[in-house]
Amino acid sequence: MAMVDVEPNYIDSYNVMKILAAEGVEFLLSNEGQVPLSSCNGKTICLFFSANWCRPCRTFIPHLIELYHTLTKKGVSLEIIFISFDHDEDGFQQQFKSMPWLAVPFDVNLHRRFIDRFRVDRIPSFIPLCSDGITVEEDWIGCIEDYGAEAFPFTKERREELKAIDKRKREEASLEELLTHEGRNFLISRDDGKVLVSELVGKTVGLYFCAYWSPPCRAFTVQLTEAYNNLKTGKDQDCFEIVLISTDRDMKEFNVNISSMPWLAIPYEDRTRHELCRIFDIKGIPALVLIGPDGKVMSVNGKVMVSSYGAEAFPFTESRIRDIEAAVRKEGEGLAQEVEDVKHEHLLKLDMAKAYVCDFCEEQGRFWAFSCDVCDYDLHPSCVEKKLNKDENF
Repeated sequence: MAMVDVEPNYIDSYNVMKILAAEGVEFLLSNEGQVPLSSCNGKTICLFFSANWCRPCRTFIPHLIELYHTLTKKGVSLEIIFISFDHDEDGFQQQFKSMPWLAVPFDVNLHRRFIDRFRVDRIPSFIPLCSDGITVEEDWIGCIEDYGAEAFPFTKERREELKAIDKRKREEASLEELLTHEGRNFLISRDDGKVLVSELVGKTVGLYFCAYWSPPCRAFTVQLTEAYNNLKTGKDQDCFEIVLISTDRDMKEFNVNISSMPWLAIPYEDRTRHELCRIFDIKGIPALVLIGPDGKVMSVNGKVMVSSYGAEAFPFTESRIRDIEAAVRKEGEGLAQEVEDVKHEHLLKLDMAKAYVCDFCEEQGRFWAFSCDVCDYDLHPSCVEKKLNKDENF
């Protein structure tokens, strides 16, 4: 049977019902049985394209179930219709049994025609058929993952409104607005202690986005812990705090992660973690966002500051970094460009290194080093003279 000729860029719930009927679809399916097409009349209809064999689909479905239940409990007149990419009915049934919404009965050819009509070239795809003229090419998977039920009513205006809210929070929100909500005004420590977010107001705060499963995160955590402990034992001990924003995959990983950290964290079960990742557009981990004593974001690139300068970078202002860089350049100007080590066969050249281990004192080094171009051999500038004197007296 031929499809009803409906403009593909503007299809509302009435038109999609006409398309289904014209294709010979007499009813939709729920997990309780058959449902008449008329049950969708007057509702906001959303099409969900998915497949049981698709891992991203299986990952996304819990987000969509949460959205569906939240909105329907609020009395929103919404219906989702599942259209399967599966190649057999067993796969279709296996996935559909977890869904609280409706589905087009399984028919590979019928589903393919819907896939072509709505130009679906990837799954999962979620296409709302709204009355404001939204185009069917707009896919809302990412927006639902980011905002959940707040994405409703799935209009362009709502998407822009949500982005504007995030921008305002990123640029203007107080620390308490970022880190708390009506049901929680505290952070937790690794020993299950609770600290009110209000106690952090007026401090420089680092929001640390990381996960235990990530080797780069575990490596940077060591550097960050060293800087944190140095600051906590110095004159700035009451001026700085770090808050873990976990991107761990489960509570077990989170518990292992925070057990190695001397700072605070947002509870794992709190959705604020996801909101902060979205607000600060965190695309990779580890990441360290630095918020100043005035509550304003100073830098989203705190990882580079800590990796390069450690605790010396505090209070992480641009002027402080300029001062450090100027001091490093001045130090380099006062050093020889090359030195010889009688116990080493190659010439050692002055080099800039973010981090290294001195082969003489076996302690961590940063900035200037006398390094061998051939071997993995480095000396602190301060150790060069000590070593030369030791070798001469040997």
